[in-house]
Amino acid sequence: MNGPKPIIKFEDFAKIDMRIGRVVSAEEIIGSDKLIKMEVDFGNMGKRQILAGIKSWYKPDDLVGKKLPFVVNIEPRKMMGFESQGMLLAADSDGSAVILFPEKDVENGTLIR
Repeated sequence: MNGPKPIIKFEDFAKIDMRIGRVVSAEEIIGSDKLIKMEVDFGNMGKRQILAGIKSWYKPDDLVGKKLPFVVNIEPRKMMGFESQGMLLAADSDGSAVILFPEKDVENGTLIR
């Protein structure tokens, strides 16, 4: 288990824009042992391409149609020649990624607070 991170101010936490998005499509990235590329619908915010290092624990078909939590205001990052326009939120359990799901159905793009 990872140790705690430094305490931050509430104002810093409030800068993080976390939203629920529905995975429209997902595919493995050829040549990568870790990455899955997803197209995610955030409702009024549109669709984004997001890459996640979860290939060891999830198959693309496991993700399609699911509503998942993402950070949407993180700086885009190039990985394996693709741009990731957000970050999937997941728990780390004994070295495995565990995806989080909303308890109830919510609209695409719903703010997480």
